[in-house]
Amino acid sequence: MFDRLEDLLIRYEEIMGELQEPDVANDAARFTKLMKEQSDLTPIVEAYKEYKQCRQNVEDSLVMLDEESDEEMKELAKEELNESKARIEELEKELKILLLPKDPNDDKNVIVEIRGGAGGDEAALFAAEIYRMIAHYAESKRWKVEMISCTENGIGGFKDCSFMVTGQGAYSRLKYESGTHRVQRVPETESGGRIHTSTITVAIMPEAEEVDVDLDMNDCKFDVFRASGNGGQCVNTTDSAVRLTHIPTGIVISCQDEKSQIKNKDKALKVLRAKLYELECAKQHDAEAELRRSQVGTGDRSEKIRTYNFPQGRVTDHRIKLTLHKLDSILGGDLDEIIDSLIAADQAAKLGKMQEN
Repeated sequence: MFDRLEDLLIRYEEIMGELQEPDVANDAARFTKLMKEQSDLTPIVEAYKEYKQCRQNVEDSLVMLDEESDEEMKELAKEELNESKARIEELEKELKILLLPKDPNDDKNVIVEIRGGAGGDEAALFAAEIYRMIAHYAESKRWKVEMISCTENGIGGFKDCSFMVTGQGAYSRLKYESGTHRVQRVPETESGGRIHTSTITVAIMPEAEEVDVDLDMNDCKFDVFRASGNGGQCVNTTDSAVRLTHIPTGIVISCQDEKSQIKNKDKALKVLRAKLYELECAKQHDAEAELRRSQVGTGDRSEKIRTYNFPQGRVTDHRIKLTLHKLDSILGGDLDEIIDSLIAADQAAKLGKMQEN
């Protein structure tokens, strides 16, 4: 591990040197690549430098204890020694986590798809609540939320909806929302007061760049139609909505949120690229099934990940057996405690797998 850390420290210093060269600023692609690499290495290098300083402090304290005769100075040296040893243990753990392989999609924007499952209108109402939960969480992170398409059920629920979240690190945190979400409550439409269980599915897909997916436009068929639903005066009077069919896979995407047909086409293509990229990633995950089993679930939309129980005011994440009694604030977008716990569990699983190997 320390050989690798020394190599990363050397590379970091090389990057800092290259960024000082006058011709680098004129080469936008090279400058961006170096800045990204520097940003990725900075937390590792800072932790490693602190680790080396603590090791030096331990050596200096031991020398002082050996040579110093003054009792007060010896006490100070002991205190410094104990503090440095404790910090070294903390930094070793931090460095192991920082050196874990990073998900290449973590810095990407995401496309979110929410679909009502079992439960009819109640599932659709819950789908709209989960949309608002994710949207509020995204806004708290200063990420941009942009609707792509939405099919409403007439009473405020969503049969399905898809939207884009744009912002640094959006996928790194939102990927943990992918899966089946279950709600247990008495529906407003239920006169008998019985608790119903309904489900919805959430798919979180990283936005795919053109370089990520080889998309042949000859495989794409576009149809235009008149948009329906809310969207301003002109949305229902022009053929601005777009239906994109990808012939080889049979994937169909409808987009009608924008008033411009061109913008709707662009959004539909973004969704298609994300879906094709997800299919490719799924193939790789199947090939690395053993690695996937060692991680906290972050992708299988058939996996029941969380239950929202209204009578008891609790939310339970089944992947890490975490229960929190703050249903209202979680549905209001307060997801950090759950996501932080999932990230910690994922890191622990990966560290355990690495130590086994």
